[in-house]
Amino acid sequence: MKIFKRNKLIYGVGVNDADYFVNTTVNGKQVKCLFYQTWIDMLTRCYSEKYQNKRPTYIGCTVSDCWLVFSNFKKWMELKDFKGKRLDKDLKFASNRVYSPDKCMFVTCAINNLLTNHAAKRGLYPQGVDSPNNSVKYRAQISFKGKFKHLGFYTTVKSAEMAYLTAKHEIVKQAAIDEPDQEVSQALHMQAGLIFKKLQVVGALD
Repeated sequence: MKIFKRNKLIYGVGVNDADYFVNTTVNGKQVKCLFYQTWIDMLTRCYSEKYQNKRPTYIGCTVSDCWLVFSNFKKWMELKDFKGKRLDKDLKFASNRVYSPDKCMFVTCAINNLLTNHAAKRGLYPQGVDSPNNSVKYRAQISFKGKFKHLGFYTTVKSAEMAYLTAKHEIVKQAAIDEPDQEVSQALHMQAGLIFKKLQVVGALD
């Protein structure tokens, strides 16, 4: 049986004070506590240089002092609807860089992916826009719940971006209506409002 050493700080900052074995082996397979795995993943994003070399958007992110202690994070997580969801730090507060109990929430993977800024991957064009084979037209498309939706070809980047933002606004607005968790629902309504404002700004550009 492989057991994590609880007296060793994780990334030099995290304290595993669990009163049970967070890593065990059952029938030859390693089983890790989901609360612990979520906590470790959070610390990795903030304090692993290797991870940040691959995903530099996490450089500068930190974890609040109370969450550096595993038991504190676990108590918070136990009160949340976390099954099949991801820990999110900036849905409620845009551009937030600190993981803390008052700023974080669990959201579905589909919403998390939709609201993630893929700036490092999209190249020259705004999110949701590309130009296949460097053609003279610009394609708008959106991905939600693992499915791509083609939104059409446009003669300008601006019109393609507006098509994407319009579709994104509708998806997020509906997600806010369907979301049973009121805290998450309110955050999604706020995000829908921000997307609508961006749509107005893009529409006003020359």
